Amino acid sequence: MNIFYKFSNSPETPHKIEIPFKIQIPKELTEEPITLGDHLRRRRIELGLYQKNVAVQIGVTTSTIWNWENNWSSITLSCMPKVIKFLGYNPIPCSEDLLERLAWYKQVNGLSLEQLGAEMDRDPEQLADWLTGRHNPCRRNRRTVELFLSGHAQEPGAVQR
Repeated sequence: MNIFYKFSNSPETPHKIEIPFKIQIPKELTEEPITLGDHLRRRRIELGLYQKNVAVQIGVTTSTIWNWENNWSSITLSCMPKVIKFLGYNPIPCSEDLLERLAWYKQVNGLSLEQLGAEMDRDPEQLADWLTGRHNPCRRNRRTVELFLSGHAQEPGAVQR
């Protein structure tokens, strides 16, 4: 409980009024974040930053941060690594399923299919087929994906919440 003091400006009646008040903790700090935008807003408030400060760190406009925090738009794939770095943790859960783990790796690292294909030395269309469920990789290709993911575990922002 804090107290706000109001002093009279009148020389005839000098007095001090005490007004007790309680500082309200923002709901962003008391409720569990659900969306990436919620996580972003919570972290920004914890750090005492304005949206414009976060926008500079991530390399986007202030209105983009507002849109993300209010869930009007999704965080773009190319910005995902910088958002995770800003948060200091990765809020995106990683599945046990092999292809879902590959999709997770692609997302948290902000990779296009072409970039992922280059990292894995695979055709991006083949990866698209696997990730959309149009085709399942054969046993040999599943093993290749497993080896790739085991060598690139938990990138970036390693800590998950």
